[in-house]
Amino acid sequence: MSAAAPGQARDFSTFIRDEGDGVASLELAVEGMRCAGCMASVERTVGKLDGVVSARVNLTSQRLNVRWREGAATPDQVIAAVAGLGFRAYPFVSRQAETKEAQEEKRLLRYLGVAAFAAMNIMLLSVSVWSGNASDITPETRDFFHWLSALIALPTAAYAGQPFFESATRALRARQVNMDVPITLGILLALGMSVVETLNHGEHAYFDSAVMLIFFLLVGRYLDQAMRHKTRAVAGNLAALKAETAFKYVSDKEVREVPIAAIAAGDLVLVRPGERISVDGKVVSGRSEIDQSLITGETAYAAIGTDAMVYAGTLNISGTLTIQVVHAASGTLLDEVNSLLEKATAERSRQVLLADRAAQLYAPLVHATALATFIGWVLAGLAWQQALIIAITVLIITCPCALGLAVPAVQVVAAGALFRRSVLLNQGSALERFAEADTVVFDKTGTLTLPLPQIANAADFGPGDLALAGRLALASRHPLAQAIVEASGAAMPLTATEEPGLGVRSTFEGREILLGRPSFCGAEEAAALVAERYPEASLMAFRDGGRVHVFAVQQALRPDAVETIQGLKALGLAIEILSGDRPAAVAEAARDLGIERFQAAMTPADKIRHIEALAESGRKVLMVGDGLNDAPALAAAHVSLSPVTAVHLTQAAADAVFLGARLSPVLAAVSLSRRARALMVQNLRLAVLYNAIAVPLAIAGYATPLVAALAMSGSSVIVTLNALRAQGKPGAGP
Repeated sequence: MSAAAPGQARDFSTFIRDEGDGVASLELAVEGMRCAGCMASVERTVGKLDGVVSARVNLTSQRLNVRWREGAATPDQVIAAVAGLGFRAYPFVSRQAETKEAQEEKRLLRYLGVAAFAAMNIMLLSVSVWSGNASDITPETRDFFHWLSALIALPTAAYAGQPFFESATRALRARQVNMDVPITLGILLALGMSVVETLNHGEHAYFDSAVMLIFFLLVGRYLDQAMRHKTRAVAGNLAALKAETAFKYVSDKEVREVPIAAIAAGDLVLVRPGERISVDGKVVSGRSEIDQSLITGETAYAAIGTDAMVYAGTLNISGTLTIQVVHAASGTLLDEVNSLLEKATAERSRQVLLADRAAQLYAPLVHATALATFIGWVLAGLAWQQALIIAITVLIITCPCALGLAVPAVQVVAAGALFRRSVLLNQGSALERFAEADTVVFDKTGTLTLPLPQIANAADFGPGDLALAGRLALASRHPLAQAIVEASGAAMPLTATEEPGLGVRSTFEGREILLGRPSFCGAEEAAALVAERYPEASLMAFRDGGRVHVFAVQQALRPDAVETIQGLKALGLAIEILSGDRPAAVAEAARDLGIERFQAAMTPADKIRHIEALAESGRKVLMVGDGLNDAPALAAAHVSLSPVTAVHLTQAAADAVFLGARLSPVLAAVSLSRRARALMVQNLRLAVLYNAIAVPLAIAGYATPLVAALAMSGSSVIVTLNALRAQGKPGAGP
C-alpha cells in the first residue's frame, strides 16, 4: 500500500475487526524486522500511542497485531509510528504476504550467489599471491592483486550486503540499534581498513575476509528465512483451503458466482460434488458425504443431510448441497483455527521475554566491548591495524543472533508440531504451563466421551436391520436418531410420518416399520432386557413388521481414551475426573479408564473449589473440559484444554483446543510441551556457552573476522536445528 498524500486518510475498514467492547484490531504486515530488538522497538513504540490496548509482533510471520479503543487511535497513526522506526507496514493480505515472502527468499538467494562467486575469485587471487615464495612477490605485484581484490569485493559488498546495510540504516534513522548495526560496522571497517592498507602499500588486506563474512552471514540469513517459511507452511496451507468465491442464490432459480466478501449470514449458497465448501453454515437441502478431516481429524467421510453443520475448508464428495450461511468472509471455524495458530506463535513465554531483554541489552554492550578491545590493544602496544581487526572480530562474533533465536524458534516449531497433532494453542505461554502440569482433571461428558451418543449394542443387529433403521432415522428429528444414522451410514431417507413425542412410521415393501419410544413400537419387554444390560443408556426401539429391536444409545468413551490415560500416567501425572453427571455414569467411566479419583454431581463452583484446593497443595492442574459449566474451572486451572466441539465461551477460557474424536492430543500437549521447554533451556545454555567461549577468544586475538562470521552463523544454525527437534519424530504420535 503506497503512502497516502498529506492530509489524505486511507480506508482500512475492510481490514479492521470489531472485537466488541469498543475495541478494534488490525493485522499489519511489517517489512524489515530481523531480530528481537526490532520486534521490541515496534511493540514499544506502537504500544505508547494513545488509545492502543496492545501491540504484539510475530517475528516469524513478520506481522503486527494491534488493538485499540475505537475513536482513540487510527490505523494511519499506527502505520506512521512503524514507519518512523524505519519499517514499512501495510494491512496483511494472505496472498500478498506469500508473494512478498517468496520475493525476499529469491532476493537473498541472489545475494548469496553473488557473494559466493566473488568470495571464490578473491580466494583464488589470494592463493595466487601467496602460493609461491613470499620473498619472490614484489610490492607492485602484491598491490596489483590487492586492487583486483578490491575491484571485486567493493561492488560485491555494496550489492550483497544490502540486507544488513538497509536494516542497520533503518535502525539508526530511528535512533535504534539492532543486530545488523555491529555487523554492518564490522564489514565497513574491514573494507575501509583494507583500502587504506592497499593505498599505503601495506602487506595485508582483508577483502577476502570481508566478502566471506558477507557470504556466511547471508547463509545464516537465508536459512533463517527458510525456517520461517517452513514453520508458516501450516498456516499457509490453511489459508489455501479457504475459497475466494461461492455460488450464491440471487433468486429462487438463479445461482451466481460471487466473492466471499459479498456473502452475508442468511444467504443461500450451492455446493456441488467435488467442490470445497467456502462458508460455515447449515444444510437446508441435499445429502452428501463430506471430507472433514481438517475439523475432526478423521479420514473417513461423514454422511450429512438436512440441518447438519458444515464448515469452510471441508470438501463435498458426492452430493449437491444448498447451505444457509452462518459465517462467510470472516468468523469461520477455519479462520478461528488460523487465528489460534498465529496467536500461539505471537504470544511470548517467560523464556522468550528473557531472551528479548538480553538481546536488547546486547547491542550496546557489543559496541562497548569492541571499542574497549581496540583501545586496550593499542595501549598494549599493538599496531592500530591489528587492534582494529581484533575489534572487528569482536563486533561480529558477539552478535546475539543465537540468543534471539533460542526460544522463539522452539516456540514456533512446537506450535506447528502440536497443530499437526490436532492441538491449537490459544496462548504461547501455554507451552510452559503444559510442561509444568503434574495433575490432569477431566470433565466426563463430551471430553472423555464423544460429543455425540453412540449405539452401545450395535453388534446385536444384522446389517440389513441396521441399514433400514438408519434410513428411517434420517426422517426423525430426535437427537438419539442421529446415533442410528451414524452407526448405519444411511444416506437415503424413507418417506415417513413423524408423531411428535413418540417416533416416526413408514411403509417399506408393504410392511409397516416404526422407530421411536419402546411403547410406540410395542417393545416394552425387549426394552426391559436391554435396560438390564445397559442401565445408563437411553432406549430407542425399531419395529419391522413383527420383529422388534431395541437400541441402547449412550455416550461412548473416545476411542483412544484408555491409551491416553495410561500415557499420561506414564509421564507421572495424577488423573482425576470432576463431572456434573450422575455418580453411576461417572463411576463406570472411571472404572473403564482405570482412574481411581473421581467426583460426580459437581457444580461449577464445586469444580473451582477443588481445583483451588489442588493448587494450594502445590499441584499444577491441567483442566480438560468442554461444557459451559467448565469455563470457570478452565480459567481457574494452571493450564486448560478444550475439544473443538466445546461451546464458544469454554474455548475462550481454554489455553488450547484440540480437534477430532481422539483424546491423544491431551497427551501430545503435555509431552511435546515438556520437550519444547527442555529445548528452550538447552538453546539458552548453548547461546550463553557460545558467547562464554567465543568472546574471550576474540578479545584475546585468537580469531579472525572470517572465523567470527563462521562461529556466529554456526551458532544460529545449531540453535535452529536444535529447535527443530521440538517437532518430535516424523509420523510419530506424541
